[in-house]
Amino acid sequence: MPNQTNKASLKSIVMIGATGAVGTQALKRLVELDDVGKITLLVRSLSAVESDKITQHVVDVLDPETYQTHLHGHDIGISTFGVGEPSKISKEDFLKIDKDAVLAFATNCKNQGVEHFQSLGSVGVDSKSSQYYLKAKGELEDGIVALGFSRVSLFHPSMILTPNNRYGLSQGLTLALWPLLTPLLIGPLRKLRGIKVERLGRAIANNLVKTGRGVEVLEWDAFEALNEAPLY
Repeated sequence: MPNQTNKASLKSIVMIGATGAVGTQALKRLVELDDVGKITLLVRSLSAVESDKITQHVVDVLDPETYQTHLHGHDIGISTFGVGEPSKISKEDFLKIDKDAVLAFATNCKNQGVEHFQSLGSVGVDSKSSQYYLKAKGELEDGIVALGFSRVSLFHPSMILTPNNRYGLSQGLTLALWPLLTPLLIGPLRKLRGIKVERLGRAIANNLVKTGRGVEVLEWDAFEALNEAPLY
């Protein structure tokens, strides 16, 4: 039975990263949710997902001055923004995109009254890590938490399984082999299980319907629960 949500209580979302693999899947689910009334996309190129709920603004996501005026009046901020293959760019450029740009977006969201912020990271992120990717993502999440949102949702997938090989031989091998490893990843290793991109996107969207406060870290089991549990 559809959720009987009145217009005054519909959730309003502002999002970066909506044209990426995960963001596209999250957006497809967001437009289906009865609880969501308005979705503002800050993009570098227009998303192909269409809905009366969506408004798109072409901006420079690396420059908050190009999008600050579009943030007011939203309840929830979502970032699925980031580099698809970090090894192909310099560490400096990676930090600008995956850390600095997302933290600037989160900061401006907080300043404009956003109460719930969701960010896509990775399993194993830690600001004390010796691995620069995990360290940078950990520093980003520390910064987001420090902003003091009422609720912060940090998504930590392991391998994201896409239908198509987008990055060459290494990804092709990973996409072929990782599903075979899944049955072996049990107990504490369950968080390392691969997640299909459409299920990760749905989990990010479905999480908005659930209530919560404070900081939550979501891994494989949480993604599966968000895909399987009834929302209403």
